[in-house]
Amino acid sequence: MTMLNLKEAPVVRTSMLIRRPVEEVFQAIVDPEVTTKFWFTKSSGRLDNGKHVTWEWEMYGVAGDVEVLDVEDNQRIVLAWPTKVEWNFQQISEQETFVTVINSGFEGEGDDIVQEAIDSMGGFTMVLCAMKALLEHGIILTVVADKAPPK
Repeated sequence: MTMLNLKEAPVVRTSMLIRRPVEEVFQAIVDPEVTTKFWFTKSSGRLDNGKHVTWEWEMYGVAGDVEVLDVEDNQRIVLAWPTKVEWNFQQISEQETFVTVINSGFEGEGDDIVQEAIDSMGGFTMVLCAMKALLEHGIILTVVADKAPPK
């Protein structure tokens, strides 16, 4: 088996056009009342500058601690979770927002880093698709909850 030698750690980038105003799309990420409809099931609070929150996926018995590094209303959110996750919100028109998620700072052995980056790309792509379905069509997709087999 060949070991993977990386010159640079991968950076994950995934994007989606969501046909809703930038304020609504931004709030869908910072406000757990909305986010729990398409991503995690429980949160200890809103994403605000300097805040630490805990997100839970109760169906998997998993939780993650999130440090909010920066929030620029309707433009950008930067988190440490445990890698750096940056959300960018670009207003295209009054009813269209282009969202980009950038995940970086993967550490470890080459093969493990690549697998973590691949998993991250898939996860954030599902989150964006589920958010789009909720905000544009009022449909609650259970893609995050249904990704892994029941326990």
